[in-house]
Amino acid sequence: MDIAAEILVIILSVTLTVFLVVGIILTIYLIKLTRQIRKVTASAERTVDGIETVVNSAVKMSIPVLITDLVAKFMNKYKKDTKESKEKE
Repeated sequence: MDIAAEILVIILSVTLTVFLVVGIILTIYLIKLTRQIRKVTASAERTVDGIETVVNSAVKMSIPVLITDLVAKFMNKYKKDTKESKEKE
């Protein structure tokens, strides 16, 4: 082989080695990043489940309160109407 060809082979092999090492390092960081993303996703899912539980409990508590409020309004209106009809008599 010619000396120039040998120099080119050495330069290309060094460049290939550098890119191979950089690729391996980036792959390792990508795997670590993927694991962290999974942890964050699992944490967010647990948080959403907790919030959903709280909201469902609040809804279950608020429905009887709303019904009681509605009944109280009807009772007050009925009392008011009966008072007015008695006063007219």
